Order: sequence, then structure tokens, then C-alpha cells
Amino acid sequence: MYENLVEKYRAKSYSELIGQEKAIEEVKKFLTEFPKKKALILHGPAGTGKTSLAWIIALENNLEVLELNASDLRNRVKLEQIVRPASIQKSLFKQSKIILMDEVDGITGTDIGGIPELERIITITKFPIIMTCNDVWQSKLAPLRSISKLIEMKPLPTTAIAEILKKIAEKENIIREPMFFTKIAIKSQGDLRAAINDLQSYANEKNLFVDTTEKRDIEESIFIILRKLFKERKDFLDLFDSTKMSLDEIFLWIEENIPLEYKNEALVKAYYALGKADVFRGRIYQDQSWRFLVYQNIFQSAGISYAKPSPSFGFTKYEAPKRVLKIWLHNQKTAKKKTIAKKYAKLVHCSIKRIMRDFELLKPIIKKPEVQKQLNLAEDEIEFIKSVPS
Repeated sequence: MYENLVEKYRAKSYSELIGQEKAIEEVKKFLTEFPKKKALILHGPAGTGKTSLAWIIALENNLEVLELNASDLRNRVKLEQIVRPASIQKSLFKQSKIILMDEVDGITGTDIGGIPELERIITITKFPIIMTCNDVWQSKLAPLRSISKLIEMKPLPTTAIAEILKKIAEKENIIREPMFFTKIAIKSQGDLRAAINDLQSYANEKNLFVDTTEKRDIEESIFIILRKLFKERKDFLDLFDSTKMSLDEIFLWIEENIPLEYKNEALVKAYYALGKADVFRGRIYQDQSWRFLVYQNIFQSAGISYAKPSPSFGFTKYEAPKRVLKIWLHNQKTAKKKTIAKKYAKLVHCSIKRIMRDFELLKPIIKKPEVQKQLNLAEDEIEFIKSVPS
């Protein structure tokens, strides 16, 4: 079974997209009201059918699709070269078109001017722009939220996923007990794509135990990142996009583990690249020159990877940064606490000093999702609040 079942059984019409009836109605309304709103953001957890719905819109309305993903939206120049002309030029093959920007929340802090340029393109576009993302409430997406229609895609219930898996299994001649499909559905946590991938991977196994308590690691761990960086030899300019860790925190992990991987000339080159990354990091904090973030990323990723003459093999036990990381983490927590306090103070019209003083008392209030939305908390700030005990 070599054909990818996710692609083979991807929904191709509104009627085939199970469990998203409300989203479909909102999409139809958006199209009929265009250009009242010129952009649409489909948001929700992975595997809920965001990209599928975007393609269904095109199929149902006979529209051409110009699709781009986060790597294509890397910076302002890319957007100017590709998206801006497409947003005003007529379709080549069909009566009209949509511009699909997948994983728009993948435009990270290392990108230069991506969001502002995307905002400008939305104001001039002659065609609907459809964006997808997992978390629409990230602070960096605030400019896009204000000018776009937001449509939430809900995770599918376990029973619906199990039923879909049964139908696929029948067509693929995969014979399993009904409870097998239910277990995969439970494990998927509402992610239909993950459930279908699991079904395909388990298809040829016998007496397989499905661990429903296993949690999917959506975010790549720092150890996987270090393994790729130190063992492989590639550009790796998007290597850090899969983690919520900042470039500064990753910097400390790389610094700690370079001597475990590199020797002699390779060690010298690796530290030289890391030193260059540190120079740009210093300029960023000294002059607030955030355009240098891309250079810190280059030296910290490609620079480290290409320090060695060839890919390396074998197992290395990586170590967490010691004292410096503890100091840095403490400073980061204090900084996050202060930014949250600043937003809270502005909302309730009192001093930041008072909010900082009463922060412990206010934590249960700030942990409420509706309050976090009012405060427009960034993703890392929400994670910080969740990690702090009440």
C-alpha cells in the first residue's frame, strides 16, 4: 500500500467534508459577499480539513488556485514578486481564481516584513485570499485578523473519525475489529489526517496494540533539532520553525553541545558561525534592528551545519545548557510576566507596577481564554500563563 491514503481520500466537495457544516456555510457567505471582506482565515487544529476546504471552494466554484505555503511567504520580497502580481492579474485558465496561503502562522520571527506586506496585498486584491493557520490568535496575526473573515474549523468527534476510518478500511480491504478504529480515533485527538496516516501505517501489522494514551508531539523537540543540525549537512534555514523556542534559547543549546559533536577545524568553524550569530543578536538588542534576525538564523543554522566537511553518524547524548540557561529562563519569565502585566494594566486602566505586585492574585483571571483574547496575548504568553501554577 504505497499510495498516500490521506491524499487518496481527501474530500473533494462540500458534501464530503464531514463535521464542518457551519464552516462551509460561512465560506459560501464570504464568497457571495466578496469584496466586502477580501480575505478569509480558516483556523483550527491540525487535521480538521482547512486546506481541503480551500481546495473544495475552488472545485465547487470552478476557480483557479494559486497556492503558497509558509516557506513561500518567507519575506516581503517574495510576497511582492509572487503574490502581489497574482492578486491583481486575471486568471490564465479559468474565469476567476483564489489565492491560497497555507500555514500563514508559519511566517516566523525570522521573516522580514511578511505580515505587513500581506496586509497591503489584501487591501488591493481583486480576488479572494484564503489563509489557513492553526492558531489565529497569535499577536503577529493581529493585522490580518482585523481585515479578514475568521472561520473556525472544529476537531472531529471520535465517533465521526472512527466511521470515516471504517469506510476507508472497507475500500482498501483492511480487515479489523470495530474497536481498532475507535482506538485510532481516540489517539488522533480530533486530527483526521493523523488518524488516516495511523490506519495506513498499522494496515499490515498483526496483533497490533494501539496505545490510546500516546500523545502526538506536534512540536519537534530540541533534541531532534540538534540531531539534524549536527548530523546532517544542509541549509536548514527553516529548521527552527517547528519549535516554540526562541533563537536565543536554541543558541544556548547549540553552544553547550558543539564540543560533543565537532572536533579540530570543524569545531573552530562552528564556533566562528555561532560567534557571528551572537554579533547580530547583540545588534538586535542594542539598536532594535530586528531585520538582523534573519542573519542570526543563517549563522545559527546553516553556518553550524556546514562547519563540518560531511554528514556525521552515531548517537550523541545532548546536554541542556547549565547556569546561563537558568539565568536566561528566569529573565524570560520575568519579561513575559511584565508584558502580560502591561497589557492587563492598559485594559483595566491602572499602573503596571500594581499589576506586577498583584500578579499572583490575578493569575486565575488571566488564565481564562476570554480574558486572554481581550488582552490579545501572544502564544508564548499564553503558554507561560498555563505553566504558572495558580
